Amino acid sequence: MLHDSAHVPKPSLTEVLFGWFLRLVSASCFWFALNYWAMLIGFSHGGAGRFDLLPPEWRAAATALAVVYPVAAIGLWLLVSWGPVVWVLAAAIEIAVYEFYPGTFGARPLLFVLHAAVAVTFVLFRVALFVQRLRQARKVRVDSP
Repeated sequence: MLHDSAHVPKPSLTEVLFGWFLRLVSASCFWFALNYWAMLIGFSHGGAGRFDLLPPEWRAAATALAVVYPVAAIGLWLLVSWGPVVWVLAAAIEIAVYEFYPGTFGARPLLFVLHAAVAVTFVLFRVALFVQRLRQARKVRVDSP
């Protein structure tokens, strides 16, 4: 009996590892989102980070990050194309907040290193997937003349 469905190619090891990497980044985005929400509702920092007690610059930054990080987490978990884009937006906001305004928000150099490492790993995965697809396209096929 013939199969009536189309043949779906098996994902390569690089594609599987890339998916796991994106899901790991998604989990960390969810953790960051929970931290910002806990601060805003007064659950962490002894209640000193409650929204009504924060200065205006902290209100803007923490609220933006509390909204953008869960969206990035969902996009990364679902492996959709807009997930990494939203993560870049969240990382850019957080880097701008902590690196360019350390007098207001404090300095967190490890956070910059973390975001940079994730970005470099993402680019390396994309390059590896591009090279892999390029090699597959060059293979001799049965229908080649």
